[in-house]
Order: sequence, then C-alpha cells, then structure tokens
Amino acid sequence: MIDEDKNPWKTLSGREVYDNPWINVTEYQVINPSGGKGIYGKIHYKNHAIGIVALDEENHIWLVGQYRYVLNQYHWEIPEGGGPLDKDLLESAKRELLEETGLTATDWTELQPIHLSNSVGDETGMIYLARGLQQGEAEPEETEEIQVKRVSLDEAYEMVTSGKISDSISVAAILRVKLLSLENKL
Repeated sequence: MIDEDKNPWKTLSGREVYDNPWINVTEYQVINPSGGKGIYGKIHYKNHAIGIVALDEENHIWLVGQYRYVLNQYHWEIPEGGGPLDKDLLESAKRELLEETGLTATDWTELQPIHLSNSVGDETGMIYLARGLQQGEAEPEETEEIQVKRVSLDEAYEMVTSGKISDSISVAAILRVKLLSLENKL
C-alpha cells in the first residue's frame, strides 16, 4: 500500500524561468518516484480561480461567452475569474458576478473546491452557487468583450455533455448543480 503522506519525489534544485503579475513558472531538477533524474515545471498562480453558477427560481443559469486568447476560440462558460490570494473568496465571487453579468445575489453557497490542473499548476479555486438574483448593469474589464445569456439548467447540462462547454470550472459547476437538482437538494 502507498503511504499517501510520503512525497516520492526529491527536488534537487529549482530555477525561476518566468514571472508576471498572474503566474510564476519554475523548472525543477528532480528525482522521480522510480529513482530517475528529470525535470518538472510548476506554474504558480497568484490568484484563486472562482466560478459562479447564478441560478434563478425558474432553474435558469447565466452563461458568459468570450473569445479565449490562449485557445484561439470562442467559449461559453459560467461567470468566473480570479481573486487575490489574500482576499476573501466570496467577495471576489460577488465582484466577478457583477462585473460579467450585472447580477447581484442575496444567497451564496460554496459548492466545490477545485484544483484546475494539478499536474503542472497549483491553482486552487472555489465554485459558488448564487441565488436571490437581481439584475443590474455589468461592469466588464477592458480586456473582456463578453456576451451574456440565460439558459435553463438542462440546456447548460446538454452543452456540457455535448462538449459545447469545455471549461473545467464550468463543467464541474454545471454537473454539480445538475446533480443537486436531481437529488432535490436545491
């Protein structure tokens, strides 16, 4: 049996290869679990990832569509963004929801902690469920050209299962809310 508390990797050295306000990349010289020498790259994220399922009383959620530079593709997602590591996650979630959709919510529930790519990065996140929604004016950042649409939870679920929504936070969040809906826990 594997000892889950024992790290089988040994770090020989590390050097920073890139740094900006959002991420830091370090390359490590390592001894892997089988005893071989190698390298390992780690991306350190300087913000938490935050996703919000804004669910109304008619079982509809809000999606945001935007062009994702890294993928060179347009994507539909739940409202999401980053929150500084030293700030309250819920406050960051409220800011992101307002910023991207113009929505505010009176009822917030933590749904799921999430690690986005734990093989290369240390990014942690939280998925929230927001209810008691009120529509206001969106306040997108200058880097965001966002389209907002309200869809039924069933339609969002179908978008996930058909591959039309592929963003990891959105997939996890929509599947989690759909499961809670099926279990009558919403």
